[in-house]
Amino acid sequence: MTTLQERIAGERRRLKTVRQKLSAAVAQTPADPAVRAEFYAAVGDYMEAAMERLHAQDVKMGDMIRAKVETVDAGVQKALDELEERLSGAQERLDKLLHARDELREHGVEAIAHFEAAGREFSDFIVRNMGHHGATTELAARLFKPEDWESMAGITDEAMAREVALFEKVESATPDDLELPAEK
Repeated sequence: MTTLQERIAGERRRLKTVRQKLSAAVAQTPADPAVRAEFYAAVGDYMEAAMERLHAQDVKMGDMIRAKVETVDAGVQKALDELEERLSGAQERLDKLLHARDELREHGVEAIAHFEAAGREFSDFIVRNMGHHGATTELAARLFKPEDWESMAGITDEAMAREVALFEKVESATPDDLELPAEK
């Protein structure tokens, strides 16, 4: 049986892989646009599920910090405001990506350019703004007990199975001509 940390790490690795594939795909000219359209639809489905869970986790983290901190001083408020700004920015870009995914499903390859623009904006935002951020991470590390982390993660077997299944769809839909950059 895997630990909570291992499950979260696996989920984050899969999310990073899909985001890297999206970034690479929107930077390249596909040999077969129909194959790329199928891949993009799978990426959109994956991102919808994965980001919904991450958003819920981060919202819960903010709520738990507010409940556990003794005083919401200027430093705590700044950290919470930054968290909210990142969450709203990510949600705005995710909404655009999902709209573009739906257009792609409706209009096929004609909608690829729109999806790629939304995908580029989404991926760029994630790279610039998401991940571990000092202020909220430090607050959570100081305030949370192991059971708080487990509650915040909200990982169920059903959610994990869904995320893995969507990841496998991305993997199977990944175009053969997709060139991924070398790992740094």
